[in-house]
Amino acid sequence: MYYLCMNERKELIQQLFRQHYRQMYRLAILLLHDDAESKDVVHDVFAQLLSDPRPMREESAQAFLLTCVRYRCLNLMRNRQIQERIQHLYQLDLETAALSEQQLSEEAEGLADAVGLLQPPVCRTIILRHFRDGLTFSEIARELQVSETTVYKHLRRALESLREHLKTPKHP
Repeated sequence: MYYLCMNERKELIQQLFRQHYRQMYRLAILLLHDDAESKDVVHDVFAQLLSDPRPMREESAQAFLLTCVRYRCLNLMRNRQIQERIQHLYQLDLETAALSEQQLSEEAEGLADAVGLLQPPVCRTIILRHFRDGLTFSEIARELQVSETTVYKHLRRALESLREHLKTPKHP
């Protein structure tokens, strides 16, 4: 292990650069398929080495450098995937926002009509009290003087009915 002064460290890093740059670059190109990014990764590894005061063994330098390149490439690829997912979600958000006010109001009207048609009437009451008024199952049960299980069953029946109504295609 070497504990080197800054000038000696620079010389060692220059020597390592001359010896291992091609292998490091080839590994980066193999993983990233991009010339500029591959060069950046290799240069970042050497920049990090220059600022890192920890000693380095000459006999394990090649393995260490290639491992550093591999991890930097993997991090870059992971970040690229995250950016692509964010961009995809952003596109979906834009498409959703593009729905016209008319489409939204028509869907809301259709849902309101479906809620108004719910049978038995207790299903309609429970779904409105729960979703519109924000009451819990126990509050609705106390108000209607039924068990919480009954509230749950009616709510489930109402939701199934609404799902079926919304699945049914509308004819102009």
